[in-house]
Amino acid sequence: MGKYVMLTNLTDEGRKTLLNKPERLKEVNEEVEGMGAKVLAQYALFGPYDFVNVLDVPNDKDVARISCVLGSRGTMQTLTMAAMDVDEFINSLK
Repeated sequence: MGKYVMLTNLTDEGRKTLLNKPERLKEVNEEVEGMGAKVLAQYALFGPYDFVNVLDVPNDKDVARISCVLGSRGTMQTLTMAAMDVDEFINSLK
């Protein structure tokens, strides 16, 4: 499994959905987990992005599929990046 950081911005439609049904955030997490990922952390942000999620996903193909499925709904835009534990990064430099 690999770690990924997903930054999310809601579209106008996504903001309407969230205002009408705030629990939708948790439902989307369940859907993401149903696609083979594990949501390790999720935070609402104040700044250029609305949310950040830390995901544990089996591989790049699966995270690409998750990003496409979520983005295709028209309620959010995502930026997904692979992440590496700092200790693992340090060991890779040795």
